[in-house]
Amino acid sequence: MTQHNQPHQYPGRLMIVEGIDGSGKSTQLQLLQRWLTSQGHTVFFTEWNSSKLVKETTKLGKKSRTLTPLTFSLIHATDFADRLFYNIIPPLKAGMIVLADRYIYTAFARDVARGCHPDWVRKLYAFAIKPDLAFYFKVPVDVSLGRILSGRAKIKYYEAGMDLNMSTDPVESFSKFQARILEEYDRVVEQYKLTVIDATAEIDEQQAIVREVATRALSGYQPRWRNGKAQVPGGGDSVSRSAVPEPQGQTDRH
Repeated sequence: MTQHNQPHQYPGRLMIVEGIDGSGKSTQLQLLQRWLTSQGHTVFFTEWNSSKLVKETTKLGKKSRTLTPLTFSLIHATDFADRLFYNIIPPLKAGMIVLADRYIYTAFARDVARGCHPDWVRKLYAFAIKPDLAFYFKVPVDVSLGRILSGRAKIKYYEAGMDLNMSTDPVESFSKFQARILEEYDRVVEQYKLTVIDATAEIDEQQAIVREVATRALSGYQPRWRNGKAQVPGGGDSVSRSAVPEPQGQTDRH
């Protein structure tokens, strides 16, 4: 059995969000981060495709449009491995709450939608740990498209799946590609039991559900950090944090 099917043994908690572009998942995660912080928790944030190790390679590959489905998958797996071992596990070991904007399920959906075999992709991420809580923000393609175009002038090449030659029109290609991804997400949700949120509901309605589910997931959680300080048994605080990276702020990444 692979690790991403088994609960991790770290004292911290890992909560992740999934969904197609324009689902509003990043907004909901940001609101959850603020709320958890207001409750006194020390929260560490990480996001997909953000490792400095492969960031430039990905950027150059996208710019030259030379990324194949296989190289895309391998680059993202490398990015994830780097973040997992240096930005996710250390905070979990320290007892922090880690929030991840996208996790391995993004690869399970996107890479398969691009033509990679489902079993191959899952084996590629066999080293990943299982999240304590995984949200999937479900939204129709037309709604996500409308949200994206309301914020910027055009859709990105790989975001639209233009590399798959489904259509020369970016909007049409986006719709077809994201529809494929939605189908794969449905399989992922069923297989890995993600918590589904109706992403067409009002933002505050979604957040109320997210907080309720997160509260249940934190049942029995004994925080080692409160308000950015380590909790010392018997009273008092310790501010030594050399073993973990600094909590990061939220950025807008697709």
